[in-house]
Amino acid sequence: MDATIVPDVIKHYPVLLKEIISIISPQYGGTFIDCTFGQGGYSKKILEFDNTKVIALDRDIESEKKANKIKKNFEDRFIFKNIKFSQLNNLKLKNENIKGIIFDLGYSYNQIKDPNKGLSFDSKGKLNMKMGLNNFSAEDVINILDEKELEKIFKFFGEEKESKYIARNIVKERLKNKIDTQTLVKIIDKTKRKKNYKIHSATKVFQALRILVNKEISELIYGLINAAKVLKKNGVLAVVTFHSLEDKIVKYFFKSLSENKSISRYVPVTEQVNTLFKLIEKKAIVPSEKELKENLSSRSAKLRYAIKKKDFYDFDTDIQDQFKNLIEIESFGDKL
Repeated sequence: MDATIVPDVIKHYPVLLKEIISIISPQYGGTFIDCTFGQGGYSKKILEFDNTKVIALDRDIESEKKANKIKKNFEDRFIFKNIKFSQLNNLKLKNENIKGIIFDLGYSYNQIKDPNKGLSFDSKGKLNMKMGLNNFSAEDVINILDEKELEKIFKFFGEEKESKYIARNIVKERLKNKIDTQTLVKIIDKTKRKKNYKIHSATKVFQALRILVNKEISELIYGLINAAKVLKKNGVLAVVTFHSLEDKIVKYFFKSLSENKSISRYVPVTEQVNTLFKLIEKKAIVPSEKELKENLSSRSAKLRYAIKKKDFYDFDTDIQDQFKNLIEIESFGDKL
């Protein structure tokens, strides 16, 4: 018998599931938006509670297969949309009691091991990294953008210390041949002078490319802004991040809108409150020892959440200005 593990039968672990369910309290009913449906772990758990409804979003069309299975069992309480979560304000939610919005910014085992997506440095063939609804691929980035642009992408999105030399060697190599996944891995491995044997030498560059290709910085920023708009009073916005850039954005968004006056000047004085959010816990929640034993890939996960204090739509935030540099680097992809 073939001992090869088929990705579809790999057990999927929704990260920090117990903690998220405790925070969003689906036992009291309401509508919940699962902004990163993936394998459906959060959605399925929420639907176990009566009087709940889930609106699930995912840019990856492959997720629709899982969604259709859930739809059969919860036809009246489950909706799936193949859209980016930055577009959640386009959903028709006027009569929905949105009590919780969840973002899990990680990638599933199935996505990482999908050869067509090319997210892994073990992948063969063309560079891709498109998660769905994209305008360009990692192949375009590596083979077209100039050396300085590549250096900035690797430095700021991957926090790669040797970004300058990696970018230089990529540009040299592509004069001879078009660069595919394994060629890129070899370039990085040969370039890096200091090896960290705990993580693959290509990890940071691949992270940077994935962020750029999927515009993960602006997606997260506008996803947070629009989630905060549609959430109802006492509703919870919960976000699970997996790297420091994501966590920095989420932390700033929650902190700034819970400490500074953040309500729009266009909101009537009678409806004004000083801040948009209330923070119960200022520190990020991390996986328990038990979860880490069951699912090692959860080790970098951090959960932050905030509670909306009152029903209103307009508020002021300077998050775009705060991360202007990252948004500008992300815009390098617009020329592709």
